[in-house]
Amino acid sequence: MKQQNSQKIINDPIYGFVTIPNELIFNLVEHRYFQRLRRISQMGMSYLVYPGAHHTRFHHTLGAMHLMQKAVQVLRFKGVEISDDEAEALYVGILLHDIGHGPFSHAMEHSIVSGVNHEDISLLFMEALNTEMDNKLALAISIFKNEYPRKFLHKLISSQLDMDRLDYLRRDSFYTGVAEGAVNSERLIAMLNVKDDILVIEEKGIYSVEKFIVARRLMYWQVYLHKTGFVAENLLLRMLKRAKELTLKGVDLRCSDALQYFLKHQIEKGEFTPEVLETFAKLDDTDIISAMKFWSTNEDFVLSSLSNMILNRGLLKVKIKKKPTSEDKISEKKKLVMHKYGLTEAEADYFVFSGAMANQAYNMKTDTINILTKRGRVVDVAKASDQLNIKALSKKVVKYYFCYPKKLDV
Repeated sequence: MKQQNSQKIINDPIYGFVTIPNELIFNLVEHRYFQRLRRISQMGMSYLVYPGAHHTRFHHTLGAMHLMQKAVQVLRFKGVEISDDEAEALYVGILLHDIGHGPFSHAMEHSIVSGVNHEDISLLFMEALNTEMDNKLALAISIFKNEYPRKFLHKLISSQLDMDRLDYLRRDSFYTGVAEGAVNSERLIAMLNVKDDILVIEEKGIYSVEKFIVARRLMYWQVYLHKTGFVAENLLLRMLKRAKELTLKGVDLRCSDALQYFLKHQIEKGEFTPEVLETFAKLDDTDIISAMKFWSTNEDFVLSSLSNMILNRGLLKVKIKKKPTSEDKISEKKKLVMHKYGLTEAEADYFVFSGAMANQAYNMKTDTINILTKRGRVVDVAKASDQLNIKALSKKVVKYYFCYPKKLDV
């Protein structure tokens, strides 16, 4: 007799027991595409700053699905009609929303794959799984793409107050130990409602929303845009770009077959065939780590130096300023690097660079967080709040960074 794969329970350090509700969800979790997320770090290189930040995309997506189950329960209790098919589609959509992430979460999409982001690849994985599973993911894909008529369902998966953010802020806060990022996800979900197909938070939950927005701002400055983690991410991107540059010039670099494929081919969004997707599915953090270890002794100075910097945490100096660094200052540092290490200007660009980082905790212009007042009106939280800082947090704050080798810092 065939055993039913329903009501499986997973122990989660954040929520306790997380339930896998039915056989379709269980089969998706068991699939090799999803199991790969066990080997994809949730926070990229942040573990170089916060040693506990070794949790994975697998952790996060299961947690987000757990919160989605809670959200469906709350909305149904309040009289919002959500069919069993719609509920299942929500669980599938949030479970697979991050399945397209590559090694260290964002490294691939900004270095050796062009013009395609993890959302695009997630959708490709979902469509492949839909074909494999007899079209059982069609409704989830429709909601994920925001093509389904009931728009509030999409907002539960992707919005400024979705189950994705409610999980990753709390989870990342837990694993980094940065208490300021902890959000009360249970309280926020308990305050959810729907008014005229608009996902809203009831007015009595407004202070929880305010804390959520503040927590998001603090997590970005303290964790996601922490200067050490930030420069490590940049070095990782530059290492992969250098590896691709050398490979396209005919240099044979030792690494896994899957990584070798993406180094040798210029892959853009329209070229993600089923065969390319299957190769991408074989990539995870271990491919990059093992490649770095091989490349750390490569004869190319740029590649070996970048690899060693990341492996041994011997990172570049990074200065954060309110204004951009002058071109003269950048040029001066590049010349010092070129002279000290015998590099060309193009090679020096790998070690001396500048740019901008932005933090916008809340965006009033695109996808707002709506408050349902006691009188039944739907109002943007920034207008409903008596805290002036919510409007202030909707303004984009830009800071400028300048990176260069520490040995040049006189």
